[in-house]
Amino acid sequence: MELRHLRYFTTVARERSFTRAAEKLHIAQSPLSRQMRELEEDLGVTLFERPSRPVRLTAAGRFFNEHALQILQRAEELRITTRRFGEAGRRQFLIGFVGSVLYGGLPDVVRGFRACYAGLEVALIEMSTVEQIAALKEGRIDVGFGRIRFDDPAIRREVIAEEPLLVALPPDHRLLASEGVSFQDIAGEPLVLYPKSPRPSYADQVLSYFSDRGCTPVIAQEVRELQTALGLVAAGIGITLVPDSVRHLHRDDVTYRPLLEAGITSPLIMSCRASDSSAEIGQIFDLIRNIYQLKQDLGRTPA
Repeated sequence: MELRHLRYFTTVARERSFTRAAEKLHIAQSPLSRQMRELEEDLGVTLFERPSRPVRLTAAGRFFNEHALQILQRAEELRITTRRFGEAGRRQFLIGFVGSVLYGGLPDVVRGFRACYAGLEVALIEMSTVEQIAALKEGRIDVGFGRIRFDDPAIRREVIAEEPLLVALPPDHRLLASEGVSFQDIAGEPLVLYPKSPRPSYADQVLSYFSDRGCTPVIAQEVRELQTALGLVAAGIGITLVPDSVRHLHRDDVTYRPLLEAGITSPLIMSCRASDSSAEIGQIFDLIRNIYQLKQDLGRTPA
């Protein structure tokens, strides 16, 4: 089993189609299908439900997908950070981020930042908020975008926005009959919680909202990735809570409803080293403030 097998598999899982995955990977569908059959033979398990359109993963497939995504993430982080040793004379700017911020204003920020610093190599590394704090202190990233509040004298942080949380539901769920749902409505529903590690994390924010209202959620499954959580929702395993910007992912097998209670939000927090007063840090702070302010003035969440 090689990294390319993991990339092929996770692309099929994400696209939920061998045809679309082959297009994304720039290979023919037949070799892709053959590679996936060989992967199943190597593992000794069935990863895909057959026949199934769109593509659905088995329980083993969902487990493998979650861990394959982690391995690919670590491999990319290793590649990027190791390159720093061989490119000491080349200017780089590394951004850590939690997956959910990709559906908000971060892509606009990165585009604007790269336009301002055309000679700077900008790279993004997905990591949890906890991992970002350690990476900032160790110099492995220059700035981080996360969702957990941390008090650390070595880290400067700024809350850029408070995103309302939505309930993600499968398309045939009974709660879709209502325009909004409450915590009492969802307290008895199986909940897909993410990320399961490292903690504390966004998962603890979600659990605290239930606890504050005297509700005890029924945890159906804990997963590491947002995409995995949404896949399980689509499969009818449970429901999950996501930041508002995630609805722009436009999945046709997941539907969203707002929470009726006020103030149920998740912060978007930008962090950097407290000692870093570089022009690049000032520029990226200004960019994200301006982008989110513009979106708020237009009356919508950044997409």
